[in-house]
Amino acid sequence: MAARTRYAPDRGLTVRMTATMFLLGLVFVAFVAAIIGIGAAYHASSAAIVLFAVVLGGGFAIGSLFYSDKIALRTAGAVEVTPQQAPELHGIVDRLCALADMPKPRVAIANTDMPNAFATGRNSEHAVLCVTTGLMRRLEPAELEGVIAHEMSHVAHKDVQVMTAASFLAIIAALLIRVAFYGELFGGGRGRGGNDANAGIIMLALMAVSIVVYAVSFLLIRMLSRYRELSADRSGALLTGQPSALKSALVKVTGQMSRIPTKDLRTAQPMNAFFFAPAMHLAPKGSLANVFSTHPSLERRLAELDKVQQQLGRTAG
Repeated sequence: MAARTRYAPDRGLTVRMTATMFLLGLVFVAFVAAIIGIGAAYHASSAAIVLFAVVLGGGFAIGSLFYSDKIALRTAGAVEVTPQQAPELHGIVDRLCALADMPKPRVAIANTDMPNAFATGRNSEHAVLCVTTGLMRRLEPAELEGVIAHEMSHVAHKDVQVMTAASFLAIIAALLIRVAFYGELFGGGRGRGGNDANAGIIMLALMAVSIVVYAVSFLLIRMLSRYRELSADRSGALLTGQPSALKSALVKVTGQMSRIPTKDLRTAQPMNAFFFAPAMHLAPKGSLANVFSTHPSLERRLAELDKVQQQLGRTAG
């Protein structure tokens, strides 16, 4: 995925991410088969409903992919900055781009006390890196470099494309749930005999299948998101050669989140999938709630970075 850069591939995580995408593919095939079965058993109009959802979902996915940078910057309230406006930040990005042999992303700053960062864009030529003033104020230069290396790894590994493709099925399922719900709410199966009764059955069956598919897809996408965060930690730490700096940044950012007003955290929560660390705290280790998280637990991330530290130690020895 990152063959054109010097970001190290992570074969173990790549296998797990590939397996997750394969499972999503199986769910999609089963979904299509179920929809075809529903249409054959009840009514041909279900094919038109599915086609509508696929076209609309595809348009939404493509739009979010091509405009992910603009959407994220607007949501975060960030503005692009020049090297003259933020020389130290641009200097770190320049060094990492030279190390990774990748194009330089646009650089932006969000004026907020929340310590965080994100990178997005459909490819490395259209990428943007954003850090907050709260992050720059709290981290040492080596720690900030570790966070930025993590974020640029997302760009190098084309994570936006991967997550957009993975989310496509969930988008379709969510649209079908709404179509079926409103179709049943506004007259499905009431008042005009057998055809309407069949239409109501179609809508209920469509809603049931879509809910199951959405739930399964949601869990798989969350799992994929956690894998990509671990992969970005690892490849970013290997690029800089300083896993300890990234560990220190993780501990600082996670600890400082408790000092941010809850209102601000909830406002930023929709950006969690983009952020270096989630705005809202994860549940305690071992909690079922972590299954729904976009990020691995802090303990898991630190443990994986310890392995990178040991790997670098063996290499140096």
